[in-house]
Formats: sequence, structure tokens, C-alpha cells
Amino acid sequence: MRDFSLPPLVEIPRSGGLANSVHERAERTPDLPALARRGGPEGTDWIQVSAAAFRDEVTALAKGLLANGIAFGERIAIMSRTRYEWTLFSYAAWTIGAQVVPVYPTSSAEQVRWILADAEVAAVVVEHEDHAMSVGAACGGLPLRRMWQLDAGCVEQLTEEGRDVPDALVGRHRNAVGPDSTATITYTSGTTGRPKGCVITHANLMAECDTLFAGWNTILAERGEQPSLLAFLPLSHIYGLMVQVFCIRNGVTLGHQPDLAPSELLPAFASFRPTFVFAVPYIFEKIYSRARQVAEESGRGELFDRATDVAERYAEAIERRHMGRGPGPGPMLRAAHAVFDRMVFTRLRAVLGGRVRYAVSGGSSLRRELGLLFAGAGITIYEGYGLTETTGAVTGQPVGRVRFGTVGRPLPGCAVHIGEEGDVWVRGGVVFAGYHNDPGATGAVLQDGWFATGDIGHLDDAGHLVITGRKKDIIITSGGKSTSPYVLEERIRAHSMVSQCLVVGDDRPYIAALITLDPDALHHWLRLRGKEAPAAGSAGQAGRRADGASHPVPDLADQDLHHEIQRAVTAANSAVSRAESIRAFRILPREFTAAGGLVTPSLKLRRSAIVQAYAQDIEELYTV
Repeated sequence: MRDFSLPPLVEIPRSGGLANSVHERAERTPDLPALARRGGPEGTDWIQVSAAAFRDEVTALAKGLLANGIAFGERIAIMSRTRYEWTLFSYAAWTIGAQVVPVYPTSSAEQVRWILADAEVAAVVVEHEDHAMSVGAACGGLPLRRMWQLDAGCVEQLTEEGRDVPDALVGRHRNAVGPDSTATITYTSGTTGRPKGCVITHANLMAECDTLFAGWNTILAERGEQPSLLAFLPLSHIYGLMVQVFCIRNGVTLGHQPDLAPSELLPAFASFRPTFVFAVPYIFEKIYSRARQVAEESGRGELFDRATDVAERYAEAIERRHMGRGPGPGPMLRAAHAVFDRMVFTRLRAVLGGRVRYAVSGGSSLRRELGLLFAGAGITIYEGYGLTETTGAVTGQPVGRVRFGTVGRPLPGCAVHIGEEGDVWVRGGVVFAGYHNDPGATGAVLQDGWFATGDIGHLDDAGHLVITGRKKDIIITSGGKSTSPYVLEERIRAHSMVSQCLVVGDDRPYIAALITLDPDALHHWLRLRGKEAPAAGSAGQAGRRADGASHPVPDLADQDLHHEIQRAVTAANSAVSRAESIRAFRILPREFTAAGGLVTPSLKLRRSAIVQAYAQDIEELYTV
């Protein structure tokens, strides 16, 4: 199958913009909670913000922006972690017809300067003093008129400055915004060069969020509860921004969690207790790894492994039944599943607060085995696929018909086409308007409404898309063999100790890999085997986590460790031909980081930067 499409489920409004939903919700259900924000002495309580109260806050802040000279169509950059004020500022900007330009809070001064200059930003909102210094170092010579700092009380300041602005002026601005108006210029992660600004319209975000809600609304509040969602993905990424709009537009209570570290995120899940989760595979991998570590430390590792095996087989049997290929789980499997549900799976669900039964994964592909495991444990993960240029998802799993290992079918109103070389093209109302200030790049990827994603894949017999790699990442060895690193990298990363994997081999005689380890998983592995962390000053000296706690880095001379990772490599090689298999690998002493310029803020590997940074290590893989 080369083409698949579905008719639209929703009709995009002919007038108005995203801010209208704030007012419509306040009029319809003024007292229902629109958001929840941190409160209490230690910030662990959640204080509900009604739809009417949020509307009033948005309007007051919009007045402050007008009082400070922000004009219709001007651009406001937001450089902050995921927090309540991010959402507040974006809707205030959309209320007066301004455009939002997200900036990753981890961006360097050079990256900040490029985005502020390319987008011709008039004002910028930063979170704290460090961000203000980054902007200050970058904005020399730029037409930047205003900078506001969240931690310095800028919301209160702007609200006070806008008190005399009449409501009618705000209303005229909001009424002038149309579906085709630009809502945001969101920059790509820049894995292969300078980030490109994707022009996303109000209609793009409406099509995306309304279509997803129309398809998934039956499971959002399946048990009659007020649906709620904890936003923890960066709002500077299109996925996180889409989640925000999805909630505000469709009556889902939205909370914010700025820190993705498991030590911060898991307690937030426990206190907020969402009914639904939007996440990336990394989150589900961390939840699984942590659950397995706890089981091993309590002497229940074998029981946990039996439970996960039952969960996967149970979910696979249900999947086959939905596909018309089997009767579903048999009586013995159902009985075993019921036992493990009480003993193991309830604890796994409790990690997400206990109320989540459905989740969405995007950003990169979720391993089929992990999807089956969570489904068997009582949390069905609906996987989607998309890019910044498609406003987030352009495909998604249909409710009740998940095919694990695929990224679903085209969203209603969208189409997928597979080219002669397996290249994936998409079309629909979610496809962006083009790259800002770059007609050449726009023309290279947009043809007659079709967008060239740059990914390669295929459609199965039911129109589900399977992504097999990135076209630009194809490796060609010196023997002329073409290999996509995607399958190998994903399978190696399935090992609980592996954090990242980069497969190399361009113009080389065979395929090799650079592998980094998860520090927490390594610490757990060492402790179970009675091994000590390497002494300071050795090749694998102990390091420090961001929270200040010590953790080991790999002892590269540890043969047991090498054999453990060899198991992951061998398992990955079983999925490819001999010519495509990894013949050599190297464990690196530390992970690739965004601070080091080796991964993007959305955790994608910057391949060329890693190859350059570890050129000597790669060379040694071919000279041993």
C-alpha cells in the first residue's frame, strides 16, 4: 500500500483564533477548573483556576502587552520551562493578534540570537536572571524593545500597567485574528544545521487539537471524571505546545511540571493524579526501568519478569482479536493476568497517579514490546507521528484498534503517501504554512500541498504507518551496503542500562556503534553485583547528578559490563543481515548532552556533532 487517507472529522471555524476558546469556555462553564497551579508552603498542593478566572487573567495580561506597545502581528519570544505563566503569556499574545516564538530554555546565546534575529522579535519573556543574561548577550543590534522576567514579577507588573486599557480595544484585536493568522513561529531542533522557523497558523493548531479530541474524547473521561493532564514536555517544542492548546480548547484541566527528572516528575504525577498522559518514549522507558529496579532490589525481579511476560502476551492476544486474527486471551492467560494485576500492575499504574488508563506517545517511536507491556498492565499507549512542520501528530492510533510497533493511521483529514524509495509524504490541515524567511527550503519540502517528511517507512494492510528511519541518516559502507541505523539503535536502547546509541559506518568497512549508559541504571547494576564505583581519578571516576548525588560512570575496563552490553548488541544484530550488523562498539564514559551540543533540547542526537566530537573513538573502532 502506497497511499492512505481518511475524511475529516471536524470543521475548522471560518473566523476567530485560539484565544476565543478561553472566552467560550468561560461563558459555557465558568466555574469548572481550566488549569491547576502549584501552591501550598512547599509547592506540592494544586490550586484550581476556574475557566472564568483564567479568562480574566489572560485579558488583564493582554491589556498590559497593549500598554507596552505590542502591536497586532508582532512577535513575542518566550524562553522558559513548562509553567503556568508560559500558557498565560501565549494566550495573552494570541488575544491581541501577536505571534509566539518559543525558545528552548537551554539554548545558547548564539542560538538565542539566531532565533530572535530571524523571527524579528519585538519582545521576549524569560524565566529567570540566567535567561535574561543569555538574551542580553545575544540581542546587541537587534530590534528588541522589551524584555520581561517571570521570576521578577512581570505578570503583576504588566497587569498593573494595563489597567487603563479598555476592554473594547482588546476585543477588537481578538476579533481581528482569523484561522489563517500566524499563531507561532516554532523552530526545528536543528539536528543538521541552523533551526528553521516553522510558520504555524491558528487553523493548523485547531485542526490538530480538534481532530485528536474528536477521536479520543470517549476515553479522556471514560469513568465520568473531569479529564486532567499534567504538561511536562517543553512548551517550546511543538508537541508540548500542542498539548497545551489541546487542553485549553477542549475542557481538559491542565497542570504544569517544569522538571523532567524522575525524582521531580514522579512525585508530581502522584500529587496531580492526571487521567490522561501525553509523553515521549523516554518517560515510559524510565517508568518501566524504575519499576524493574525496585522489584530487583526487593528480591522480586523474577516475579516482575514473569508479570511483564504475561502482560505482553495478554496485550498481544487482544491485539490479534481486534485485527480479526484470534479469539483473545485464553482462560489460563486471563487467570495469570488477574493475579499479576493485583501483585504488580497496580503498582506500575500508581506511578502515574493511579487514574491513568490511556496515554499518548510521540516525538520518537515507542518499542512494540514496551507498548504491549503497558497495555497488558492496564495503560494503553496510543502512538502518534509527526514533526514541527505538521503541528505535532499527522498520524495516530485509532481508539480500540492499536497496532503496536506502528505509529497509527493518518489523522482524519490527512493523507500519507509512500514514495518509490520509501520516503514518507503527508498532506492535511495540520501541515504548516512554510519556513519563515526561507522560500528555498519551503519549496524543497512542500509540493502541491504535500510535505516531504524526510522519514522513510511503509504502510501496512490497514493503512498503519511504520517508520524505519530518516532518509538523511542512511549509512553507506565502503562496500556499498546501505543501512538505516534506526532499527539497530532502537533495539540497543531497549536494554535497561543503555541511554543512547549512535550507529556509524559511512565509508567504513563495517557498522559500529557508540553507546552511553544511564547512570542510575549503571549504579543499580553495580550495587546488585557488589561492585564499587570506580575510584576518583580513574578512567571511570565517579560523577555527580544534577541533584548533587553521586553516581558512577562506566569503568571501561570492566569485562562484566562489556559482556552485558554485548548482549544488547547481539540482540539488535538478530534483526538485521550480517552485512548490516554491528561488528564493534565502544562504551563512552558519559552521556551525550544538550549542554555539550550533542543532543537537541528534544533529546534527538546531533549525529554530525557527535561524529566530530568522538572522531578519535570512531577511528579506533576501525583500527583495533
